[in-house]
This record gives sequence, C-alpha cells and structure tokens, in this order.
Amino acid sequence: MPLTVGFDLDMTLIDPRPGMAAVMDAVAAETGYPLDGAHFAANLGPPLDMIYRDFGVPEEDVPRLIARFRALYPEVVIPATVALPGAAQALAVVRELGGTTIVVTGKYRANAALHLAALDWEVDHLFGELWSTGKAEALKAHGAAVYVGDHVGDVRGAKAAGAVSVGVVSGPCDADELTAEGADVVLPDLTAFPGWLRANADRLLSVGAEVGRSAPR
Repeated sequence: MPLTVGFDLDMTLIDPRPGMAAVMDAVAAETGYPLDGAHFAANLGPPLDMIYRDFGVPEEDVPRLIARFRALYPEVVIPATVALPGAAQALAVVRELGGTTIVVTGKYRANAALHLAALDWEVDHLFGELWSTGKAEALKAHGAAVYVGDHVGDVRGAKAAGAVSVGVVSGPCDADELTAEGADVVLPDLTAFPGWLRANADRLLSVGAEVGRSAPR
C-alpha cells in the first residue's frame, strides 16, 4: 500500500474566510436570522447544520439555509479564497514520495472540488460533509497513515482512524488545544510539513498498513 496522506481543507490547505463571512451575512440579510459571518469565519470546522443550530435557527429551516448558502458559495467564496502557506508543497511532497493524497472535509463536496480546481490542485480522493470522528471511515478505507488538520475535530478523526495526527495552527485551535486533544505533531503551518514527511515516510508506511487493515471489509 502506498503512503497515503489525508488533509482537511478549510484553514489547513485554504483560507476561505472572507468569502465565508460574506455568504453567511448574505443569508442573514435574506432570512432575518441573527447569523454572524465574522464569528462563523473565525471558527471554521463544524458543518453548516451545526453552525445554524448554534445560531438558533429552527430545525425545520436548517435545510433551506444550507441550500441557500451552497447556492451563493461558488460566485462569492471561490474567487476570494487563497492557498495557505506551504499547501501546494505539502500536496506535492506526497506525490514526490510516490504517495496518495486524500482530502476529507466537512465542506459540501461539490464546493470543495471547485476550490481544488480553482487552485489547479489534483488529489487522488475527495470526501465531503464529514466531521470529527466521522472522517475516520474515509481515512481507514484508503489506509491513510497521516491526517493533517487545524481543528480538534480533525485530531479526533485521525485518532479514530488510527492515523498519525498532524495539527497546524493556521485555524481556530492553538497548539495547546491540538496537543491536549492528542495531536502527535503540531506545526505552525504547512511549510514545515514536507521536511517532516520526508523524515518519517518509512515509519509511516507501516502505520498506513495498520489503518488499512482496520477498514471494514
């Protein structure tokens, strides 16, 4: 099994915050619900249904607001999004080592794919609408030895899969929070990731084999 590395998307590989705030504020203006775009953008990670519930949106209106957010997303968020430092190099080093890349995100898959296309990034597999430990099955199915993310939910997903958890402090969680949740490695950003992966690639192959063996058959 080749070395497989999983990545979160928002605030791990990309910074979509300006557009995300703008779309949330637009949904607030249309619906009258007290949605705070700046707060939402500063705490990216959980899926939209959880976000809306936390803002007090009644359960019966959650699907409608999710649909509206997703409809506004491509024209507002995609062009305003930038790659985070080291992101392209982090994806490239996996290929350099003959490995496989997998993006596992809580974001709607179709919009996640638009981000990858806009940045001209090719990944081997993309999974959307998965959060926290819900990411584990996708990671196990592809034998991911490593999962890289910026949120404690990403650490939980990696640990549930048996993968090495690499945290980056480019998102809402600081180094202490990621470490306390069980991250095996915490980096300031992805610029340090290629060197770390090259230094640990041989050891990680055996981790990936164990993760793959744990996947449901």
